[in-house]
Amino acid sequence: MSRRSLSILAGAVLALVLAIVAVATMNITSGGRAGGGTGTADIGGAFTLTGEDGETVTEADFLGKPTAIFFGFTFCPDVCPTTLFELSGLIEALGPDADRLNYAFVSVDWERDGPEELARYTSSFDDRIRGLSGTKEQIEAVTRAYRVYYKKVPTEDGDYTIDHTASVYLMNAEGGFVGTLSYGEAHDSMLEKLKRLATQG
Repeated sequence: MSRRSLSILAGAVLALVLAIVAVATMNITSGGRAGGGTGTADIGGAFTLTGEDGETVTEADFLGKPTAIFFGFTFCPDVCPTTLFELSGLIEALGPDADRLNYAFVSVDWERDGPEELARYTSSFDDRIRGLSGTKEQIEAVTRAYRVYYKKVPTEDGDYTIDHTASVYLMNAEGGFVGTLSYGEAHDSMLEKLKRLATQG
């Protein structure tokens, strides 16, 4: 099995695990929001990163609006550009509701991706997608909080690539985890999730 196939399989398995965690730990009403139970999925939390303009960004900057957040890296050959291209299309399809959400792309490649690299990379997609980078310690902290899998993998030419979670995390306006957009998921299914997130918060 190729490295690309293994990466996609790992992302799909993690997305399934996240979905099971969400169902097991959240009391979901028929409308798809957290009900009266006290438990919520333990995904997400405090972080400190750097925006494309070099300014500090924390989780507080995203509160008040739901957020779609994706973890990857700018040298990613297929999963990242595909996901961000699809997300850009979904943002367009949302119409006016798109502005009711935050969108973030967090690079797990602290060695090669800084503010300038993220700004250049995200310029190829919808301009509402914010690129975020950080130090090794900051990226380890945010990926631990969001339960993101990533692993540096050496390549034959002496460089490296990174295997990583391929799902987009969906967080409500209070920063609580509500679900994911899976890699390869049908467009209509993803759009419905974002519409619901935008309207319900």
